[in-house]
Amino acid sequence: MEFFPGAFETGWEQRKTALLHERSLLHRRFTDEDELRRRGGVVPTASPLTGSVAGRLGFGKRSGVFARAKGQGHASEPSMRSRFAGLASGSQPAVVKMASFGGGGRLGAMINYVSRNGGIVVENERGEQLKGRDELAAVRGEWGHLMKNRAESRDIGAFSLEVKDPAGPAADVYEQARRLLKRGLGERSFAYAVTAHDDGNGYRIEGVAILRDREGERLTGDKKASEIVQGRLGGEGAEQEEKMAFRFSGYGNGAAYGSSRLRDLVDRHHGAVQDDKGNAIADAKQAGDLVQLEWRDQLHSRKSRDVMHVIMSARAGTDVQAFHAAARDFLAQEFIGCRYVFSLHDPSQDPKAEDAGGKRPHVHVHAIVAMRSDAGDRIETTIPAFRRWRVTLAEKAHAHGIRMEMTDRRERASAAAYTRNQVRPASRAGRTQHEGTSPAAQRRYDAKRADRQSVARTQESSIYSNSARQEWLTLATKGQDSDVRQFALDQIKRLESATFRIKSVEAQVSGNGNFYSQFRTNLVKLMKVVSEGETMRHMTRQEFEVYEKRVETALLQAERVTPDEQRKSFEEIASAAREHVNVRRELMQLREQSVPPERDGEPAAREQNDDIRARWDDAVGRHGLRTVEAANQVMLEVERYRDEIEQANAGKLDSQKAALEAGLQREIARAAELGAAGNTLIREIAKVDDELRVAIERAEHSRDGRNKSKATGMSRVDTRAELNEDIEHDDGSARRPADPEQERDLGDPDRARQERLTTRTGDTTRTDPAQQHIPRLEQIQREADEKREQDRDERER
Repeated sequence: MEFFPGAFETGWEQRKTALLHERSLLHRRFTDEDELRRRGGVVPTASPLTGSVAGRLGFGKRSGVFARAKGQGHASEPSMRSRFAGLASGSQPAVVKMASFGGGGRLGAMINYVSRNGGIVVENERGEQLKGRDELAAVRGEWGHLMKNRAESRDIGAFSLEVKDPAGPAADVYEQARRLLKRGLGERSFAYAVTAHDDGNGYRIEGVAILRDREGERLTGDKKASEIVQGRLGGEGAEQEEKMAFRFSGYGNGAAYGSSRLRDLVDRHHGAVQDDKGNAIADAKQAGDLVQLEWRDQLHSRKSRDVMHVIMSARAGTDVQAFHAAARDFLAQEFIGCRYVFSLHDPSQDPKAEDAGGKRPHVHVHAIVAMRSDAGDRIETTIPAFRRWRVTLAEKAHAHGIRMEMTDRRERASAAAYTRNQVRPASRAGRTQHEGTSPAAQRRYDAKRADRQSVARTQESSIYSNSARQEWLTLATKGQDSDVRQFALDQIKRLESATFRIKSVEAQVSGNGNFYSQFRTNLVKLMKVVSEGETMRHMTRQEFEVYEKRVETALLQAERVTPDEQRKSFEEIASAAREHVNVRRELMQLREQSVPPERDGEPAAREQNDDIRARWDDAVGRHGLRTVEAANQVMLEVERYRDEIEQANAGKLDSQKAALEAGLQREIARAAELGAAGNTLIREIAKVDDELRVAIERAEHSRDGRNKSKATGMSRVDTRAELNEDIEHDDGSARRPADPEQERDLGDPDRARQERLTTRTGDTTRTDPAQQHIPRLEQIQREADEKREQDRDERER
């Protein structure tokens, strides 16, 4: 038979003819080109078609999808702006849904469903129309070589256990039955019901169990598995089997089978069913929730994917014949080389009654597609592939006069779709109504049906949503029609509303997280404060009062941030903390009663310690904790070096004295830098330590010199004025309202007299202000002369 593709007008007929021509050549032996094609290469075809059409027949494996040669004319994705303009002007979205997968054994049932049991004409990839059950049944034989027919996993089994022991009370017999089943089934989840025999001689246990345990062992649910469970029950031998007989009565795949069998068990026993934990399963809803929410993850179900069910939808009122042709072209382009059948469901001609799920208000096309092509390539079913399918369907719809655009849910902040495992049908009248199999699934179903706003939270999706918002904003400002602008504004509001809601939820979650974090922090702080008393062997009354106040303060801070659900636990913690404080109080009181009379010298030592602590607290109150700690650290080093120098002088160790004096000068320089930087405690110590005072003055002079060398572009000033200003700045007493040291001398003349007596002999710089400023005046004069010489040199250049 000879083919003439040019005689056909439509593209899908030309491609069909070329494919038939290729198949007519398969009887010859494989050549190098055939071998290359089988391994995934793209080779030129022996077809008289033009290059662009013939290039589509090259097969290749690329991520599990057919690779098309360049120049095939595949539709590239339209720009976001053009798609948005089309949607705003009335175009409908392109809808391509993956309904389900199935093994080869379900092919006949799936074809019967889409053909309404032969009542609707079905068309295959060759354009042949199949009518009646006989022609539809022949499809399975034609596709047989493409079906792997992999056996489905046996996930759930129905069982029965006959026990000859007398039955006790209802509660006891259920507990006894549960122990028996746990011994026989091991670590497997199950549900069961118990029925006592009429003659009172034993009882019967019926139930449903997961066949795979937590360790991965899977029972087969047949006679062999029954023997394994019987052996675990201790039923070896004819005598034991008469007392106890276990048998699997059936098995199936997936949660749907388990839900069906468990609901049937609940119905037959009028709700007297329990699970392996002893929880009652009273109705069908609880049975479905048990399987869907608790058992599903334990099944590890496997099912063959030989065929897939794809649905293409259009709005009600769409031209039926035009959409049928668009769907035909879509299938021919996207599933070239594959076997498929499809049928159109027109509500006006649907033979299925409305109350049974037929006569849907919108037009749609069902397609059953083999997952492998004749060349062995497997169809890719990923999110990018689904996006490409929507692009192709929109292109084919445009070619047949239907305004349709590819859409992405992130462009309109649409809610995510629900899967068939998340819902179950509640009513099939008109548009099928569903209910969620879990609270989360119900929320997802309600959000999709109500078209609520939802924004994806991944970084890539956030970038995509922001790009979509910018395009909607451009359309809202530059649109030619008022309806188009309004539509764009509505989409912007949807995106902004969804984003605001997400941020609000995140802020609330973050706030709760900080709230609980603060609560935990306060509890840790409370624990440290309470346990502080453990490290004190003896507490005085003053120490205990401070300790008790700190504990009460920590309790008050923790109580303010305690969540309502943690209130009871916190009260227990607070009670324990106060009890601990009371114990410490009793210990303190007992010590006060039993303390022996003080020996000589002990009161003086205690008073000395109290005086040191009081002076420390006074310094912290006047200067601040950081200032006191920094000054205390460096002054301790200064005093250590001075003590070691005195010891070296007493021992006449001149070699050690030189190193110690160098270390002392280094530490005094550090203290002087702190004082020059503003450490008020160092400055206060310098008033009674002449060596430290002189070092601070040097550090200040050094800072002044560095500041002057950094200053540039300043106008020249009179040297005498600079000197006077420096003198006033250095003295400071002429401009200050009162000197703290003078005020202290007036208030305590004895202390002032003592400080003057302790001044070093021959030191006139402390009591003679004029002598204090002579070195400073000489230094300033030298700096002024150097500056004049630099200015003169710059002018001469």
